[in-house]
Amino acid sequence: MMHPLSKTLALSVAVTLALAACGKGGDQAQGGQGGQMPPAEVVVATAHTGDAAVTRDLTGRITAFRTAEVRARVEGILEKRLFTEGGEVRAGQSLFQIDQGTLAAALSAARANSAKARANVEIARQTVERYRKLINDQGVSKQELDQAESQLKQAQADVASSDAAVKQAEIDVAHASVYAPISGRIGRAFVTEGALVGKGEATHLATIEQLDPIYVDFTQSGADLLRLKRAIQAGQMKAADLPVEIVLEDGSVYSQKGKLLFSEQTVDPATGTVTLRAEFANPDRLLLPGMFATVRFAQGAVGGAVKVPQRAILSNPQGQFVYVVGGDNKVQVRPVKTGGFSGRDWIITSGLKNGEKVIVDGLQKVGPGAPVKPIDEAAAAAPQAQKASAPAQKQ
Repeated sequence: MMHPLSKTLALSVAVTLALAACGKGGDQAQGGQGGQMPPAEVVVATAHTGDAAVTRDLTGRITAFRTAEVRARVEGILEKRLFTEGGEVRAGQSLFQIDQGTLAAALSAARANSAKARANVEIARQTVERYRKLINDQGVSKQELDQAESQLKQAQADVASSDAAVKQAEIDVAHASVYAPISGRIGRAFVTEGALVGKGEATHLATIEQLDPIYVDFTQSGADLLRLKRAIQAGQMKAADLPVEIVLEDGSVYSQKGKLLFSEQTVDPATGTVTLRAEFANPDRLLLPGMFATVRFAQGAVGGAVKVPQRAILSNPQGQFVYVVGGDNKVQVRPVKTGGFSGRDWIITSGLKNGEKVIVDGLQKVGPGAPVKPIDEAAAAAPQAQKASAPAQKQ
């Protein structure tokens, strides 16, 4: 049996060895001499110089290229709907059929009145010709001849009026078949079969919107427009005729480039803004009327500008700055001045030179003078792209 003192000594030795083992493991985990942490990995982008378009992201609303309200132009009972709600229709396609019974009867009556009016003209003409022969023999007075000629003219006017009535009746019969005035996507029908339409008003039956191409209307501050014109006049910026872009809600840029159509020549006194309109192709019907859109609009171009990604720029009460990785792979704080956006980049007017590396990811892990392990932005993005493109593994 072991003595109590021996048991206590053995326990002390075991605890000492365990602590020593833990200390050794901790040194190995820290991986550096003296227990220093390894440099933090950060993603860097290289500032580059070139011509840059000065862009603004402006809020706008998408509107249809053309909109047509399909209405009933004659009165009658709606018999048929001849299209699929929400589908595409072609200009001239039959959409609705209105009962033609009453309209056809009105057309027959108008044609009968026209025939009667022509018969009256023939009778009046014969009377005039007979009176003209008799007036030379003093068998008819001049007054009777004048009356006969007036009756002939009235009968001829009745023919013209009846012909117009026939034409109107024919138009009404044609309007019983309602056709699409434009090509586009048609919405729901606002009336159903059996409804009386066109009673006292042109009943709204459906709406067609042409969605390809499509418009985006957006506004710009009048003060910003004035500053832009002054910068161009002073030679600080060149006028740019570049495509217009739409930034979607998920942050991606719409694949189709647009073109600026016009800018209104007056400033809205209520808002102080100018309305602009751009046109975009919309083959997949991704853009729909009524949607809000962020329009990326190039206002001008600057030559020899230094650009860095937007997420590299930080701010504090003293102004804007970036973290620059020097040749010794240590972080430097660099105050900068910006001159607007160029797409997803900031234009740097002072504080950076071409080729300098700025931190864009991992900013929270570093501070001034800290050593870092820089990873190029393109190299960091490659594994993510490969992971996104790889097929999903079966569970």
